[in-house]
Amino acid sequence: MTKRALISVSNKDGILEFAKELVALGYEILSTGGTKKMLQDNNVAVTAVDEVTKFPEILDGRVKTLNPMIHGGLLGKFDDASHQAQMNEHGIEPIEIVCVNLYPFVETISKPNVTWDDAIENIDIGGPTMLRSAAKNHQYVTVIVDSNDYVNVLEELKAQGATTIETRRKLAAKVFRHTAAYDSYISNYLTEEEFPESLTMTYELKQNLRYGENPHQKAAFYQKRLGSEFSLAYATQLHGKELSYNNIQDGNAALQIVKEFEMPAAVAVKHMNPCGVGTGETLEEAFDKAYEADSTSIFGGIIALNMEVDAATAEKLSHIFLEIIIAPSFSQEALDILTKKKNIRLLTIPFEQAKQDQFNVVSVEGGLLVQEPDRYGFANADIKVVTDREPTAQEWEALQLGWAVVKHVKSNAIVVTDSQMTLGVGAGQMNRVGAAKIAFEQAGEKAKGAALASDAFFPMNDTVEAAAAAGITAIIQPGGSIKDQDSIDKANEYGIAMVFTGVRHFKH
Repeated sequence: MTKRALISVSNKDGILEFAKELVALGYEILSTGGTKKMLQDNNVAVTAVDEVTKFPEILDGRVKTLNPMIHGGLLGKFDDASHQAQMNEHGIEPIEIVCVNLYPFVETISKPNVTWDDAIENIDIGGPTMLRSAAKNHQYVTVIVDSNDYVNVLEELKAQGATTIETRRKLAAKVFRHTAAYDSYISNYLTEEEFPESLTMTYELKQNLRYGENPHQKAAFYQKRLGSEFSLAYATQLHGKELSYNNIQDGNAALQIVKEFEMPAAVAVKHMNPCGVGTGETLEEAFDKAYEADSTSIFGGIIALNMEVDAATAEKLSHIFLEIIIAPSFSQEALDILTKKKNIRLLTIPFEQAKQDQFNVVSVEGGLLVQEPDRYGFANADIKVVTDREPTAQEWEALQLGWAVVKHVKSNAIVVTDSQMTLGVGAGQMNRVGAAKIAFEQAGEKAKGAALASDAFFPMNDTVEAAAAAGITAIIQPGGSIKDQDSIDKANEYGIAMVFTGVRHFKH
């Protein structure tokens, strides 16, 4: 009996060579549409699927392989007498190999201004059905959805006349992953609810990592296709060794902070918290401020910059041990300077109009938490001066800087700033006064005349008392405590200007 292989692919990379090898091994090739024509044009003998089904393609090609003559050949058990008898009765011949990939739905919806009709017409029906049929019957059928598997399949066919059950099982599992991912893209495209009754998401392997947070933990980095371009997943690495798990976490944290600024800004991050944030008229000035903010913690840190890195800034960056520098671009002179350091990673990310995700997703044991990103900034806030004294112009600048940074610091969070840089950061403390004390200790004498930003309200006036002792002259916080008046009174007592925003910025 002639062995048969069904080939119908939208991605034709390597398919001609694969088909020729199958013919040389004695396989009859069944095919449809563009694949059939391409093979015939290259002198590969092909049997049209409609010759097998005895039924023409109809409905503009929507129906061509959905037929018992095809699916009986895919699903029949080769060693089951009852199945074989039924197949013989209806003239159904088995299909040993299926090589199919699907209409380019994701590529279609990725196009600008794609129409609804075009998207719908690129939902493949027959392809996934054939793949699932073949994968279900992988005890007997070899099913291929990925051109990278052609070589291994051919090697096994040449060596032993058939693929191994281990190979067929792996290929079947890949098929079900592939069709599940394909369906998830379609369902997400069609879904209008913010939080539907079930959530399907697909991530594609970007790279295996050497280890996770610690060397004894295995880890990998997956990329969300059609996901945020303003991310490490879509970064271009220009130089340096591979990113680690912790690099990716820290780099992501740095990016989220630096995108808050339109003027030149530099952000230094250590263990997912900012250790220094600076702004200036130039990028060099901004980096000088970020470095001055905490010249100790920046060692071994991650730097994110929101402007092209020039030679002057690169020269200063080159004198510090840094893990990563992230920027929209690097001048050639900056690259020449920084690439002399063998291990530093240089990454570029498209800052201008980069697409961002609609939701943040965080895994917890047994589930996922999904929420909108915290994009609420100073411009959105319902600003109220609640004290007798209003902030000065310079204090307003410091308050805005502090409010932009504090929402990216782990709660409980306190950030002390002047008008251009962070002076002290208190992160992830169990009580707010503890966070404030850490920030004041770091700021030292610079806290005198500085501003304080708090991610959440003051439950009592002790933080204001500590701020006054440190020399703070302006405070920005959400307000909303039943004891707000106590904090307002305490601020008035010390002549501190206090501003309420009406919105908290917890970050867990």
